[in-house]
Amino acid sequence: MTAEMFAPPATRRARAARAGARAEEPTAPTTPHAAQAGAEALAAVEELLRLRLDRLAGEWRRGPGPEPLVGDADPVLGEQGLPGILAELVLGAGKRFRPLMCHWGWLAAGGTESGADPTVPVRIGAALELLHAFGLAQDDVMDGSTTRRGRPATHVSASDCHRAAGGRDDALRYGASVAVLVGDLAHMEADAIVAELAQPVRHLWWRTSVELVRGQVLDLSEAAAGGGANAEARAWAVARAKSGGYTIQRPLELGAVAAGAGSEVLDALGEYGAHLGEAFALRDDLLGVWGDPELTGKPAHDDLRAGKATVLLAWAEQEATGRAADVVARIRNQQHEDGDVEEAAQIMESTGVRERAEEQVRRSHASALAALEEPALHPAGVAGLRQVADSVCWRTR
Repeated sequence: MTAEMFAPPATRRARAARAGARAEEPTAPTTPHAAQAGAEALAAVEELLRLRLDRLAGEWRRGPGPEPLVGDADPVLGEQGLPGILAELVLGAGKRFRPLMCHWGWLAAGGTESGADPTVPVRIGAALELLHAFGLAQDDVMDGSTTRRGRPATHVSASDCHRAAGGRDDALRYGASVAVLVGDLAHMEADAIVAELAQPVRHLWWRTSVELVRGQVLDLSEAAAGGGANAEARAWAVARAKSGGYTIQRPLELGAVAAGAGSEVLDALGEYGAHLGEAFALRDDLLGVWGDPELTGKPAHDDLRAGKATVLLAWAEQEATGRAADVVARIRNQQHEDGDVEEAAQIMESTGVRERAEEQVRRSHASALAALEEPALHPAGVAGLRQVADSVCWRTR
């Protein structure tokens, strides 16, 4: 399955044909101006996030009437409470790809020259980070992941608080429940930010949120179904909705829509985002198997251990035979034995799955850059999007 899974606009497909010849060309070097502009945009998003989360914490302590709630501390979670856990998740070490894509989409659509409100991409960027926190908190529960960014996952930390407080009932269920509520709180705050924006942005935000949740449930269902016919196509559908779409394509489009982009700009950015979204999803899959835990903050071979229905696993099922096929099947069915996880990673290497994925990342990178040749795109935005393409495709975490 290739970038066509992401259905780029028909009017731009000619660029994909030209991209193959550029696959080995060096990418334009990062310009200091682009790097500085991106850093300044992220600093503004960070500041807004801190302000919103501080305000949320203050609102949390208020009662439904004129009097404040009795006592500020949660009996299990302590002084931080739910807003503090959310702030820790949002303001922790993250890649901030989503607000960066929104920023460059706004610039590529001529936001600085269109008279559009420059605070809008900052607000969208903050909302996207909160939406990401929603996904992280609940995804870790669904996947049974114990760490996030090298620290205990939200549900694990909450379970630890339960035990430390001598809580009754099940500490694991308590932790999972708290993580779900942290995600709910993040999504509510994100929606509150976007509610202040124009209708076209609000509509695209709604679509983005629906696609993310759809990707989550597809991921769960694929793991439960255990592969079968069309496993690769379904794995791409999960990757599109859960990873590439809401990380790359939709944030980019949100920024462009906020700038009042026309159809030519939206088509070009849509194609760029589709190809780069595919590369992002594949890089995620590669890091989920071979990533360095010191950099990813997740255990080695984590996706294999969880039996995640990735594109890599679907490819491995197509290529493996004999004993290797049995090992891959046990991984798919989440019935792996001692040594199966490491052996499955080796099988993916020996059958060419890893190199196939790397080659597709290179092709998707080239196709994304080809889409930026659209004359209607503003040069300032194009410079940033070239830089981001390199960061997405060759990242190590």
